[in-house]
Amino acid sequence: MRLLAGGAGNAPASAILPLMSRTLAARLAALSVLIGGCWLAYTQNPAQPPKLTISNVKGDLYAIEGDGGNVAVLVTTEGVILVDDKFERDHEAILEQVKSVTAQPVKYILTTHYHSDHSGGNARFLSTAEIISTANARTAILEHKQPNADDVKPARLTFTEETSIFLGGQEVRAHFFGRGHTNGDAVVYFPALRTIHTGDLMAGNTPLIDYNGGGSVVEWTKTLDAAMKLEFDTVIPGHGPVTTKAALLNYRNNVEKLRTRATALIREGKSQEDVGKVMTAEFNWAPNSLQMQWSLPGLLKELK
Repeated sequence: MRLLAGGAGNAPASAILPLMSRTLAARLAALSVLIGGCWLAYTQNPAQPPKLTISNVKGDLYAIEGDGGNVAVLVTTEGVILVDDKFERDHEAILEQVKSVTAQPVKYILTTHYHSDHSGGNARFLSTAEIISTANARTAILEHKQPNADDVKPARLTFTEETSIFLGGQEVRAHFFGRGHTNGDAVVYFPALRTIHTGDLMAGNTPLIDYNGGGSVVEWTKTLDAAMKLEFDTVIPGHGPVTTKAALLNYRNNVEKLRTRATALIREGKSQEDVGKVMTAEFNWAPNSLQMQWSLPGLLKELK
């Protein structure tokens, strides 16, 4: 039987091995491109120019939506605190939206996690603002955990469990409650405004578990359970419209339902393809999506 096309089946073993290595390398490179392309499809539409909008959440807190993850904007008398900063290309558009509500400069940015649609703007903000993230999020950036995101810059300040910013008489707290979307997801809490920013611990209608970045469908609900103990009623999700604590609880319960359903299928001996079909039919995982590329293989491994 021929091992490779083009006559490689008759080649000596010393010639076949390099050919096989090159073939494997090519396949791995193609997979990286595919995952990178899926990431672009999940987070943005590269054919469209960035269009950002800003809306008031409550008090001096605003949300910027469009072209990547949601950005929270807290205006104080001594400067602005952001949560996340989208892609690097959104820098000027973010500043334009901030200037539409205040003349104060951006002083601090709290990063919810390492993905480039939430932290890609770090490169442009580092010269003028202090950026803070979980220690694990910084490590993920340094280790290039996300394909095709080598230009993302890590935070200079990190925390492992909790940190606070006090600026202009206002307090913002960032918590690390555990694994979920990644192993470095920060939940940012605005206590006076009873509002949290979840990052992608809540995003869209169904979870994306980044196993390469330390994510976990088992730990996800435990992490949200800890976040639910905060006193809040308003939620700025990683993607999607501003919502409520009740909606976050519903999202949490849907993650548990997904995990329970997948566990039952695995115990029945269903294949990865079979489990994927159920995820598509019952939990809106699109074919060839990041859920299928990133989450599905890790899901089977974690739940076995």
